[in-house]
Amino acid sequence: MGNIPTVLHGLKLPVIASPLFIISNPKLLIAQCKAGIVGSMPALNARTNSQLEEWLIEITEELARYNEANPNRPAAPFAINQIVHRTNDRLQEDMALCVKYKVPIIISSMGAREEVFEAAHSYGGIVFHDVINNFFAKKAISKGADGLIAVAAGAGGHAGQQSPFALIQEIREWFDGPLVLAGAIAKGSSILSAQAMGADLAYIGTPFIATIEANAQEAYKQMLVDSTADDIVYSNLFTGVSANYLKPSIQNAGLDPENLKESDPSATDFKEGGAKAWKDIWGSGQGIAPIKTVQSAEGYIEQLIQEYKLGLEELANKTQHFSNI
Repeated sequence: MGNIPTVLHGLKLPVIASPLFIISNPKLLIAQCKAGIVGSMPALNARTNSQLEEWLIEITEELARYNEANPNRPAAPFAINQIVHRTNDRLQEDMALCVKYKVPIIISSMGAREEVFEAAHSYGGIVFHDVINNFFAKKAISKGADGLIAVAAGAGGHAGQQSPFALIQEIREWFDGPLVLAGAIAKGSSILSAQAMGADLAYIGTPFIATIEANAQEAYKQMLVDSTADDIVYSNLFTGVSANYLKPSIQNAGLDPENLKESDPSATDFKEGGAKAWKDIWGSGQGIAPIKTVQSAEGYIEQLIQEYKLGLEELANKTQHFSNI
């Protein structure tokens, strides 16, 4: 296991809620933090830089009030996701706000930028950078990232293609820092499995789409309840970068999910037939079979906690037979 940063020591469950484009909002993030896991959202979910500041004020003030009222069980820290791709012309302004409000955790995506890492470190924040292979993992750490999010096969959105076993073991050959695993994690037993293979925390996104607080259409939430891994399609058509999407949403857009063409990697927006990625073509990870109902974020996290505890007990019972190894 890696060295866990102090800011993560008080979590009720070793989980970071992944930032969901369009869907994550202050209401969901705050609920996640109050329930004991790291809540997060993309900076770009705020339509403007000024709206992001309003949201950061809301988040920091509400969590401060909660912590004052609950000194023995304070909220978990929160994270803001920064897309550092060249197309994000708000990056500098948005990072300035993260510095101003001392956002505890920055999650950086689509490029490792030293200035982002340095800005977070200037006030004592930490940065987790998401990667899909060992090459990008080494690059991120060399530029100053504190931890890594290994996005393995089966993750929602822009997922990698490597098995979590392969990806984690390659990174752990040289990196002993904090490591998070993403990819089809939706149950407490899966969190335990991630730790068993060498990760410190799990990254969970798709199940939070099917929560009351999420900014997602009710049809989207119900589609997650009704679907399984067989309903996930991996394609680069919609953004130029390969990602996992719900097959029924592709069909609803008038497309054949079994015959999607390859896209130019430079593509940033899909407009064929008026359907747009994320807004109409809905992202999802493969681990959706456990999603049986739309519930509150708190309710889902409590479910994970109970499953995690049960998994620990079951693991202890199974491994006692091999105690002489």
